[in-house]
Amino acid sequence: MATLCSSAIGCGGGSYKGGGSATPSEARSFDVETTGAAQAPGQFGGESGAFPAPAADEASPAPPPASPQATATQRPGAFEAETKRAEVMQPEPQNRPGLGTEWGETRSSSITTVAFQRAEPTSPFSMGSLFYNDEEGARAMANAAGFRRTSGGVTPVAGGALLVGLRDENGAFLNGFVASDKNYIVGEAGRRYTIVIRNRTPNRIECVVSVDGLDVIDGRAAGFSKRGYLVQPHGELEIDGFRQSVDAVAAFRFGSVRGSYAAKKSGGDSRNVGVIGFAFFHERGTNPFPWTNDEVNKRHDANPFPGQFATPP
Repeated sequence: MATLCSSAIGCGGGSYKGGGSATPSEARSFDVETTGAAQAPGQFGGESGAFPAPAADEASPAPPPASPQATATQRPGAFEAETKRAEVMQPEPQNRPGLGTEWGETRSSSITTVAFQRAEPTSPFSMGSLFYNDEEGARAMANAAGFRRTSGGVTPVAGGALLVGLRDENGAFLNGFVASDKNYIVGEAGRRYTIVIRNRTPNRIECVVSVDGLDVIDGRAAGFSKRGYLVQPHGELEIDGFRQSVDAVAAFRFGSVRGSYAAKKSGGDSRNVGVIGFAFFHERGTNPFPWTNDEVNKRHDANPFPGQFATPP
């Protein structure tokens, strides 16, 4: 079961708890927990429809034609101009190459809510991203600079305090490339994947996660003020898909850009397809980076032979 932050004001977005599952957290002075019972509409996110809905496969119906009387009062060419402006505002889906993330089948995934007060409500202490594509696309993206191929595993973030990666449906981490400080993951159309976050610190960490520019919890444009998942100290969190309710998600599945959830939901806008984002927040009263440069330098300057004989303490 996972854990989620429950208030987007105090905790800067909220978070779900990890350790193999996800749970929302809250930034108030008291705890709010759920144990599987469905919550009232709007309890998460402060408004109804906080969880994402499947993107429509068909465009919205066109408005009815204007009446003859209304047409007669318009200047010549006005209707054509309005039509062209509408076409610009609603771009048609494009047949771009490479992979996107589709709205997959429903999977069971329960969450609960816990309290979490962010030290900085809208300023993450660290951020990370994973760019994904098929083999040919990933090579093309990484080929602009010298790159090296990586074996399946996780990518360090925040100096190694956290690790992130994509795991396939068989439990193995996906391979990829590293180039110009960017990480590229190789996927395959039709395959399901999950997002894995490992916390190597002794503190709870909140992580706001996006796929193709959409928040994985509410399916809307991602931002730092959104609630995130909570990763327990020295714990691991695995996110299975876009959250539909407190008990289910729509699986992440590689597919075409045109068929991606982001493109369908935004009327064909696929500009952010191909990237998974992470924003990490530490809890008030904790230090995510105890090993400062000053402390590291002190360790390096330690003298192994400062004297000749031992003295009493």
